[in-house]
Amino acid sequence: MNGPRALDPQNKESNLAAKVPVVLSASIIFTLGVVHLVYTFWGPKLTPRDPALQISMSQIAPVITKETTMWRCWVGFNASHSMGLILFGLVFGFLALAHGQLLFQSPFLLVVGLAMLGGFVVLARLYFFSVSLTVISISLACYVASIALSRALIMRS
Repeated sequence: MNGPRALDPQNKESNLAAKVPVVLSASIIFTLGVVHLVYTFWGPKLTPRDPALQISMSQIAPVITKETTMWRCWVGFNASHSMGLILFGLVFGFLALAHGQLLFQSPFLLVVGLAMLGGFVVLARLYFFSVSLTVISISLACYVASIALSRALIMRS
């Protein structure tokens, strides 16, 4: 066979061993995205503890434009962040389940996923709180384990 060796489509148990950690990783990120989206639009979880700050944010425009307020930007940034997490979870979960050979044969896709998760870990470390850092780090560890397992299975075949 020309090109990189693939996971053996006949060896379903071995392939499953490589797919499960990436599906778990994608599921974790998807769940974070859904929870974050719910918190963005319902309930007080992503509102300031000081109500005066929310009022102030609702009255002040960012420097870039006067067409919106800082509060509307805050909500939009949180919603788009959630959508990115959900998209990552859906795409990488789907690829692992429906197109595992494509995912595990593509250095591009594997590096994109690794870069996204690594970026999420850095953002969580710099700007979020310990629970999000821990959960995203677990997702990254699952993703890396999946890559390692897939490479080990390819080398074994």
